[in-house]
Amino acid sequence: MTDPTLTLDLYRGDLVSRAAHLAGLPAPELRRRAVEAARDKDAGALWALTEAHLTLHGAAGAKVSAHTLKAYGQAVRGFLAYATANAVELLRPGANVGALYLRHLEAAGLSPATVRVKLAGARALYRALRWAEATTADPFTDARPAPEKTPAWDRRQPYTEEEVVRLLDGADARMRALLLLCGHAGLRIAEALALTWHDLDLTGRTLTVRHGKGGKTRRVQLSSSLVAALTALDHQDGPVIGGGDDAARERLAWLCKRVDVPNRGFHALRHYAGTRLVREGHSLDDAAHHLGHSSIETTRVYAKWSDDGLRKSLGNW
Repeated sequence: MTDPTLTLDLYRGDLVSRAAHLAGLPAPELRRRAVEAARDKDAGALWALTEAHLTLHGAAGAKVSAHTLKAYGQAVRGFLAYATANAVELLRPGANVGALYLRHLEAAGLSPATVRVKLAGARALYRALRWAEATTADPFTDARPAPEKTPAWDRRQPYTEEEVVRLLDGADARMRALLLLCGHAGLRIAEALALTWHDLDLTGRTLTVRHGKGGKTRRVQLSSSLVAALTALDHQDGPVIGGGDDAARERLAWLCKRVDVPNRGFHALRHYAGTRLVREGHSLDDAAHHLGHSSIETTRVYAKWSDDGLRKSLGNW
């Protein structure tokens, strides 16, 4: 069986090697390459520069997740496409470029969370260009997304108990395991797809998330129904579920349509796990630990959702 820690070490090693290649260049040569890439709007070269800067100077360093790199890579390419279409000179952008790009994203109907990721990627690009001394420009300094008017507990509603039951009843064995990994173990979809058989201890009813959000490792308790769903699968080397995010979301969309459940995405299953824990009397600390939240404030939204049970009870008084 392939050791996933070895794969992760290779991934990090590749990251550091690529960063070292650029960081080891003489300053004039690094600047020349960055200027040339910006002039030509060379997406590959500019992403390599951004990735190197993230690896060397980003908050997560070499522990930055593949999911984050993928999201930032798409964000950099998205901004470059906008810059090309709107004749933006990357090294000498106009004073309003950052604000205009932000409003362009909002006008396109993207969710606030997606807008934040797109902005983060564009900001990362300019930090890398400044690192290479190709420019002093920082067009996103004052770019602030419009405030989100909908409370967090309203815009991230979990699936209901009835909806989860219908999804599970309509799923095949592999999809059922994936639904329970998100809905009982509370895994993020990227964590669930990356899970390997090496990460599971079905006898001890635990799993280990080895490279979750922020590169963190955590141990998660398994429900009896999740153990049964995982036991029903063929145990082979490699990922338990595997595949990409997009394919998984397509399967969920198809399943939701077939069983007549609103498609709230996989993250709503994670919210379901947190809400159910709080509703059944577990503390916010317990829920935060189970879900791997770094701050209990993130978990507090589940108390808001569980208030619905109180409202229903009072309605019967």
